[in-house]
Amino acid sequence: MVIQVNGGEGADKVTFARSMLEKPISVKELFSENEMIDIIGVTLGHGFKGVTYRWGTKQLPRKTHKGLRKVACIGAWHPSKVCWSVPRAGQFGYHHRTEVNKKVYRVGTKGDAKSASTPFDLTDKATTPMGGVLHYGQVNED
Repeated sequence: MVIQVNGGEGADKVTFARSMLEKPISVKELFSENEMIDIIGVTLGHGFKGVTYRWGTKQLPRKTHKGLRKVACIGAWHPSKVCWSVPRAGQFGYHHRTEVNKKVYRVGTKGDAKSASTPFDLTDKATTPMGGVLHYGQVNED
């Protein structure tokens, strides 16, 4: 996890970062309620994919020579280079993405059975949804 250190001189930031090194940091220290944050991550990787799967181009007719899941024309004779906007086969997924302005509504704590309850929904429930988080499981920490 990468945490940005703001404020003060450069030397003060370095000493603060060194003092926090190898120490546990709780979620409540990092985030507060109604705070707007940016999320940086990587999309799911799907490997090398063809142009029809990757860009959703139309398939060529059935009797096409040398395959039909291609792009019929990748550009004019001149300029004699393929333009960046022409769909091509290649890497699909595992791309760097940033989602901006996500609001933190609540920060739960470990062991709190009512951390997901609201004034409008008084049911006692923890942060983890029924059946666990998809591709992750049970949330056991803050």
